[in-house]
Amino acid sequence: MEMIISFPGGKKVCSTYKGFTVKTDQPVDEGGEGTAPEPFDLFLASIGTCAGIYVSSFCAERQIDSTGLKVILNFQRHATTNMVEQIDIDIQLPPDFPPKYKKAVVKAAELCFVKKHLISPPQFNIFTSLSNA
Repeated sequence: MEMIISFPGGKKVCSTYKGFTVKTDQPVDEGGEGTAPEPFDLFLASIGTCAGIYVSSFCAERQIDSTGLKVILNFQRHATTNMVEQIDIDIQLPPDFPPKYKKAVVKAAELCFVKKHLISPPQFNIFTSLSNA
């Protein structure tokens, strides 16, 4: 599978995959224009939205009304390295959510494929080649 990364100018970097283009930029105080999320923001968003689709699907499969359902992602960074050292995923359930499914909906969120890749990360191979452009 191939994802193409392109550089449209300034601090902008885009990825194109499956017919979609995802744009990133850096904040103004880091030399960018602040026109799009930073790449790391998309990393965090992928974790939250991945957990979210599992939670949403869980509710849909059981015909549970998801009105008011939210997934809130919070994270803490290490004071020295600035690396994220903890991610909390808070599944905010609607008031009428069936109590018997509370543990099960957490288990559904834990199925997140993005999270699984963090637990068992892929091998990275970084190399150079000549462009065909």
